[in-house]
Amino acid sequence: MKIGVGAPVSGAWAGPQGLAHFSRLAEELGYDSLWTFQRLLVPADHPAEPVYRSVLDPLLALTYAAAHTSRLRLGVALVNLPFVSPVYLAKQASTLDVLSGGRFDLGLGAGWSPVEFAATGAPTHRRGPRTAEYIAVLRTLWADGVSSFDGEFYTVPPSRMDPKPVQRPGPPVLLGGSVPAALSRAGRLADGWMSRSGTQLSRIGEDIALVRAAAEDAGRDPEALRIVCRGVVRPDPLGEGTAGPDGERLRLSGSFEQIRDDAAWLAAQGVTELFYDLNWDPLIGHPDVDPAAATAYAEGIIRALAPSAAAY
Repeated sequence: MKIGVGAPVSGAWAGPQGLAHFSRLAEELGYDSLWTFQRLLVPADHPAEPVYRSVLDPLLALTYAAAHTSRLRLGVALVNLPFVSPVYLAKQASTLDVLSGGRFDLGLGAGWSPVEFAATGAPTHRRGPRTAEYIAVLRTLWADGVSSFDGEFYTVPPSRMDPKPVQRPGPPVLLGGSVPAALSRAGRLADGWMSRSGTQLSRIGEDIALVRAAAEDAGRDPEALRIVCRGVVRPDPLGEGTAGPDGERLRLSGSFEQIRDDAAWLAAQGVTELFYDLNWDPLIGHPDVDPAAATAYAEGIIRALAPSAAAY
């Protein structure tokens, strides 16, 4: 299993110095990938989780990270597709893939925030069929010399988009989602599936089974799919960890040894890529904590969990 890390895009550690420093550090420590996420708006009439209060744009942050690295895969987990035209995102993704030398992974989701749907004018109905058309538009723009698409939701007149991505036929497309329909969609249409911050990791094997079953039913190789897990890390030097709804210790909480053991357990469940995301830690991703303290705390965790020479 490959091990990545969440980029500093939320809260106190997020900024040009932090992003450059942790991008280089992740590469030096042997991590395989660096991941961002999207949050456009938070409602003003009720408190938002600290992680969502101050968030850098995910693709601009990855472009900045690309300039400070040479090997790391650069992934967004994820862009909510209803909020941006597939043509515009295709151009952004192709550009980022060119500038990074072919290192970009595009995660897509259907969105969930009512305020973001309202502010972007995005429709909320028939998200499944829209997702299928959206991916088809991306792929024709990346792969075909002359692209065209005439669907129910999107239309692309015969046209050309250049430069093409370095990766052929285009950057890998990973789909998020947690309900059975979304899991099946990932298996049928995408290069892989991504878990979310709220995924119950103790049951992730069941989600992975649904994704792979849908791929097999669609005549695809289920073992070829990437299964990417966002690992919300909750360190506890005492080893007690954080209790979940059932009273049991949440996976990826506790001592560093326990967290590494949980990573190995996730690999056994079928996860092919895990990234430790510290943005969800309120001592790091909260915008009001001391930036120097947040940076030092985050660096200690990233160094402690760095991949070893032995494979997971």
